[in-house]
Amino acid sequence: MEASHPPAPFSSALRTATHEQHTEAERSPFMGHLLGGRLGLAAYRRYTEQLWCVYRALEDVPPALAADPVAGPFLRPELARLPELERDLAHLAGPGWRTGLSPLPATAAYAARIAACARDWPAGYVAHHYTRYLGDLSGGQAIRGIAEKTWGFPRKGDGVRFYVFADIANPAAFKRTYRSLLDALPLDDLEKHRVLDECRHAFTLNTAVFRALHQEFPLTA
Repeated sequence: MEASHPPAPFSSALRTATHEQHTEAERSPFMGHLLGGRLGLAAYRRYTEQLWCVYRALEDVPPALAADPVAGPFLRPELARLPELERDLAHLAGPGWRTGLSPLPATAAYAARIAACARDWPAGYVAHHYTRYLGDLSGGQAIRGIAEKTWGFPRKGDGVRFYVFADIANPAAFKRTYRSLLDALPLDDLEKHRVLDECRHAFTLNTAVFRALHQEFPLTA
């Protein structure tokens, strides 16, 4: 009889299940052109506005969520990005940055899905939390460096504060702790499969935003 192998940790299952979509998002034409320095500051500002809409949904959650045994442990104040995004937008667009700010339809759909999960399905909210914040702590750092070089932002200063986690001294250790929380989620197998599906859906929604931004800022020449 062959020896049975223990199931993979849930955090590993999440990473494996979303690998293909993660790669697709990273290779989106909009992000490739933006990070290649082929788009102007207006495109970066518009992208930052869409991030603000998404993170407002992630962080402006019902108070009861903090006490929820599934989602509550993930609501860590050191992750909060909304204040940093607002500082970046004030730098990019001035003190009246809220005037005229509008989400793209794809962004509105993404934010609405996050808000619905925060309200009705804590495990689904965790799926969106995971796909955003762990990505910010990883690939987001490369975006910061390129933005600083391309548009002359001060290092880790206004314009790129979204990517700076000043209250997380050791990102690698924080990510290990975060993955431990994922592995310890009090969910049965069926619910874990639903969370895997929601993670895939989160990447689909995010990629739709990139596609819409590409349509708004097509590369010419």
